[in-house]
Amino acid sequence: MSRILVIGGGAIGLLTARELATAGAHVTLIERGETGRESSWAGGGILSPLYPWRYADSLTALARWSQARYTDLCRELQMASGVDPECLPSGLLILDPEERADALAWAKAHQSRMERIEPADLAELEPALSPVTDGALWLPEIGQVRNPRFARALRRAVEARVEVREHEEVSELLVTAGRIQGVRTRQGILEADQVVVCAGAWTATLLAQLGAAPAVEPVRGQMMVFLTQPGQIRHIVLYRDRYIIPRQDGHVLIGSTLEYTGFDKSTTAEAKEQLYRAAGTLFPLLLHSPIEHHWAGLRPGSPNGIPYIGAHPQVEGLYFNAGHFRNGVVTGPASARLVADLMLKRPPILDPTPYALHAQR
Repeated sequence: MSRILVIGGGAIGLLTARELATAGAHVTLIERGETGRESSWAGGGILSPLYPWRYADSLTALARWSQARYTDLCRELQMASGVDPECLPSGLLILDPEERADALAWAKAHQSRMERIEPADLAELEPALSPVTDGALWLPEIGQVRNPRFARALRRAVEARVEVREHEEVSELLVTAGRIQGVRTRQGILEADQVVVCAGAWTATLLAQLGAAPAVEPVRGQMMVFLTQPGQIRHIVLYRDRYIIPRQDGHVLIGSTLEYTGFDKSTTAEAKEQLYRAAGTLFPLLLHSPIEHHWAGLRPGSPNGIPYIGAHPQVEGLYFNAGHFRNGVVTGPASARLVADLMLKRPPILDPTPYALHAQR
């Protein structure tokens, strides 16, 4: 039975470990901190790229494959873990008028349900929203998961089949004669037949020792959450790259900034003020709602947002699944399945070419 090490315990690493273990591999997952506590915890959990028409078809392919399976995936995770990931069909309203021509053309080309709604219908659909004179685009099939719960459900679901080692940082990839042999941590050496790096924003740092590394860098995002009454805000709303996400218990998220500040996860008063003003402009009730939390996370940024999924070109047995930028949750199931297909020599669900290390981006 194949011995596989998964480096990284975020949603991508957990999903990858789950795929490999389901196929019968002996899997060990290594996480430098706690599983699910980096970008998987910090993000919003929208099951769609924010403006999908801005991305390459290769990203769309991952998202569409995953979207079709999320309801079943969350049901399976809840049954296995006892944790409800809160997979909800919230629907998405996009208010940016300048995006509509491109958006509708994309929806037609990809047979994605999208329609323009007029101001009166918009007011009925989302009564608490500030008046919008131009109407909006409505994507009724877009859903969300509550990403901290999704990651927790994943962790509990894989524990029966995957050895999970937390607070153990990989310091070196062990390579002999062009083949991966395992990894070195402070606790010792772990041998493996295959290794897959799912280390998020830390992926390039780890792989740089081998000379060829994905162009993945940390991109800070700050978010806030308000506490409201359940049902006051009903749908996900997107405007000028800011999004509002209502949870079913009344918590409402506003996000997010894009900041190239290295591995600094501190929050700033400036960003807090920007998010607060953006939230209040869209939903005035939020100006009178308590702010429960303000935090920051590090996205694994990559060129054009296309993740790296595949085999290392110089080291046999070494793979990567990283660089999902803002779309790790929505593309995660497909990414995990694709890298597992490649590692296990199965027919891949998608053409892996666009996600290779040296693919044109």
